[in-house]
Order: sequence, then C-alpha cells, then structure tokens
Amino acid sequence: MGLYERYLAARIRHHEGEPPAHVALVITERDLLERGAYETLAEFFTWAFEYAERVTVYVSVLDPAAVPTLRRELEEIDAPRAVAVRGPDDRQSADTPIQIGIGLGGKHEFTSAVRTLAEHVEAGDLEPAMIDDDDVEAHLIFPDEPDLVIKTGAERLSDFMIWQSVYSELYFTDVNWRNVRKRDFLRAVREFCNRSRRFGR
Repeated sequence: MGLYERYLAARIRHHEGEPPAHVALVITERDLLERGAYETLAEFFTWAFEYAERVTVYVSVLDPAAVPTLRRELEEIDAPRAVAVRGPDDRQSADTPIQIGIGLGGKHEFTSAVRTLAEHVEAGDLEPAMIDDDDVEAHLIFPDEPDLVIKTGAERLSDFMIWQSVYSELYFTDVNWRNVRKRDFLRAVREFCNRSRRFGR
C-alpha cells in the first residue's frame, strides 16, 4: 500500500463515522472488456471486505447477447468470498457475501416483484390491503439495502436497485473502471464516513 493509501486508511480508521457495511458498485459491460478488468474487480472485493460485510455489483449491459459470456467469466472470478451471479431471468439471489447482477435493471426487478405479488393475490394467498414493504422486498433479486453506491466513469444514476438504494449514499467518480485503484475506493469510504445520513428525514 502506498503512502497516500496508508494516509486515507488511517483517516478512515480514526474517523468517528462507521464505514459502510454494504457496498454496491455500478460498472458497465464495456468496462469489463478492458484489459485487466476482472483482476481489478477481484482486487476491489479485497479492498471492500476490509470494511464491508457485503458487496453488490451491477454490470450494465447494452447487448443482451453478451450476458452468457459475462456470467461465465464472473462466476470464475477469483473472489475472497462466495459469489452469486444473477441475470435478467433469475427470480431471486442466493444469500452470499458477493452478489453480481448482469443487465438486471431496477425497473425489471421491481416489475417482477410486483408481478409475483399479483399472482399471489390472484391465487387467493394474499390480500391486497395486507401488502407492505416487507412483501415487496421479499421478492426482489437483491433485497439488501446498500449503504454506499459507487458509480464509476460519470455522474449519472443508472437503472439499478431502485427500491433498495433510496436511502443509500451515492458516490460518483470520473475515474474510469480501467484506472480505478485502491485510493479511489478509500476516497469513497472516507467520503461516506464524512456524511451525515438522513434516511429520508
């Protein structure tokens, strides 16, 4: 670890604020085409688990035909914890420390959850008036709410974890994925510690 990274780590360690327990990362299909992209992702997991207990990654995909290849390569990634990779046709994720969604937009995920609840209502297993937040969350692919969402490359939101990230802290970096280093992640964690979370209040 370089001198600056040690400095950032020390600032985080001595900060009164708690680091994020659940970190989400948003990257693109194009990012993973860069040389060394999967190695960087494996390193990111190592960096993240120095602070977090769970990591969720969303890979935005423009070409649906790329999903099978991306999925195969992501399932083979050298990660420090168990990984669950999910695509657009999967109904729910396994409970693993690392969750990766490929081309699984938040609108698609939320619509699928609503459709499932409607099916339960139609079958007579659920009363519409009894549906609450917990019922919706029980049918999401990734039900856990991230504390920190890191978006690389540009300051734009994406169609990702629409329900779950409503109270998350968002961190945008103009550093492209191919250039992301540990110092960039540590900056995000330090910024998270500096913020006062309001949870919609």
